[in-house]
Amino acid sequence: MTPQEAFEKHVGELTRFASGLVGPWEAEDVVAEACLKAFASPKWNAITHQRAYLYRSVMNHARMRRRASLRRRTREARAARPEGEFPIELDPDVLDAVKRLSVRQRAVTFLTYWEDLRPVDIAARLGISAGSVRRHLHRAHVRLREVIDD
Repeated sequence: MTPQEAFEKHVGELTRFASGLVGPWEAEDVVAEACLKAFASPKWNAITHQRAYLYRSVMNHARMRRRASLRRRTREARAARPEGEFPIELDPDVLDAVKRLSVRQRAVTFLTYWEDLRPVDIAARLGISAGSVRRHLHRAHVRLREVIDD
């Protein structure tokens, strides 16, 4: 399948997936960057599971974008904070709890609850084992319970 055909075929579902990872305001950019990088790879034509490869690429780009954003916010907060002042600890709501999950945990949670997929199907999309899917989903549940119960 050519890159254009692959993009046209999967762009909708990849954008929905990316929306669950980074939010709707950044989803299209993440998908575009991930697809461009995947299609530019000399190995693209040799990839047998192109859809799974694209899902994994989107997940990796979301992870990189999240890390860059966290680094930028940390730098900005450090620069804006007067000397001797400590950040105030706020009780996070559910949205903040979800933002604290790793990108992989968010991906698995999104595909489980919003796309209503089984662990086997999620594993195929992300190119990981079904056991890994269940482990990440369990860790996400534990993390969300910790934050919400506090």
